[in-house]
Amino acid sequence: MKIIQLQQVSIGTLLLLAALQGCAPTVKIEPPDKPIVINLNVKIEHEIKIKVDKELDQLLSDDKLF
Repeated sequence: MKIIQLQQVSIGTLLLLAALQGCAPTVKIEPPDKPIVINLNVKIEHEIKIKVDKELDQLLSDDKLF
């Protein structure tokens, strides 16, 4: 009697394990068929500062040099 119950429990356990394996979630990652298009509106501003020493500024302003 105990052997029959043990076999029924083991068969039930095996069926339960098989059912759980069938329900395992899967995640699939696939690339899209169409290319990905990204539209960006970017505004770039920059500022350039040039410092000239006074002597260099006077040298450049001298008409005799040129």
